[in-house]
Amino acid sequence: MASACGGHAVRIENETDTVPLKLGSSGVERLPREMNIMKIKDDKEMEEKATVVAGNVTEAGHIIATTIGGRNGEPKQTISYMAERVVGTGSFGIVFQAKCLETGETVAIKKVLQDRRYKNRELQTMRILDHPNVVSLKHCFFSTTDKDELYLNLVLEYVPETVYRIAKHYNRMNQRIPLIYVKLYTYQICRSLAYIHAIGVCHRDVKPQNLLVNPHNHQLKLCDFGSAKALVKGEPNISYICSRYYRAPELIFGATEYTSAIDIWSMGCVLAELLLGQPLFPGETAIDQLGEIVKVLGTPTREEVKCMNPNYNEFGFPQIKAHPWHKIFHKRTPPEAVDLVSRLLQYSPNLRCTALESCVHPFFDELRDPNARLPNGRPLPLLFNFKPQEIKGATPELLQKLIPEHARKQCSHLNPYLANLA
Repeated sequence: MASACGGHAVRIENETDTVPLKLGSSGVERLPREMNIMKIKDDKEMEEKATVVAGNVTEAGHIIATTIGGRNGEPKQTISYMAERVVGTGSFGIVFQAKCLETGETVAIKKVLQDRRYKNRELQTMRILDHPNVVSLKHCFFSTTDKDELYLNLVLEYVPETVYRIAKHYNRMNQRIPLIYVKLYTYQICRSLAYIHAIGVCHRDVKPQNLLVNPHNHQLKLCDFGSAKALVKGEPNISYICSRYYRAPELIFGATEYTSAIDIWSMGCVLAELLLGQPLFPGETAIDQLGEIVKVLGTPTREEVKCMNPNYNEFGFPQIKAHPWHKIFHKRTPPEAVDLVSRLLQYSPNLRCTALESCVHPFFDELRDPNARLPNGRPLPLLFNFKPQEIKGATPELLQKLIPEHARKQCSHLNPYLANLA
């Protein structure tokens, strides 16, 4: 199973299944009574004080009882989660699957070690996100250990699969992922990025492991905002970010004033990987990564290097010609797919398609067909339920392509934007 959230600096290129932990002899191993209550705090309260909880609440059978409400006349409500099994680990902490005892709903709880000197950027980001292609935050609470370590616990919706595991499944069977899935997943990545970029957030770790999939309807959700940041023009950012295979070349060149175009590059790498059945740029080190990129795109020109990092002054690169894109992919790969990859994987960040522009690319035309279905005959997930933030600033021409005629009745909340469409 996959977690509903990964974590900052997680590297799980060789992800393996986790064996469920065993319950205690009674079936449920409760924490001592005084440890059972953790209050979920409101914004200011959460930042000021955390309830002390001892013991390893990630162990199977342990109960985490939390209280919400109680402000402005609202009744207090207790919500209890029973830990079931660990589904992800990394340098950030741990993710475990849990069940809400009151509703029976399965959730993922991401337990992250906190530095008391800093606010948690992931929590601040998750609080403002609300999109069908972004994993949602349900609750959050703090806990501490007997070593006085402070942990933030993010209670997230649980989504059982990832693009990584789905791709691995087809590779094991020596098969290619059905093209309709490649289109669906990539289109929904476009939508998730169009949304977060519109509200000023850059994800900075787009990769197959951070793309959750509901296997029943193939709805995709972007997760793991542990590396995400609101990029501010003129303010420097760290360049050592993003998992290596999906790292944009400007980051390898040490750029610190990059843009959300780094996410677009990562998306292009994911699309290429789904088409190829393996990573396009499988570098073993950062320098090797750049070499893999140069093998395909050719040596960047001086102007392209300046576009990536104006402060980079070393230009002693061997001159290598670009490899034609159509020769990289299987001969049966649709030319529209190859064209989209070529538009996403450009050295110059400002030449890459935006996420919203990518949504209207001809590669996705099949998804706009009212008769399109999943291979099992079921309907596609909702693809045109756009948020106003996603389409803000879109031209009438772009909107005309973005929302097909048959889907406009689903978008009544967008009437002010659609008023001028034919």
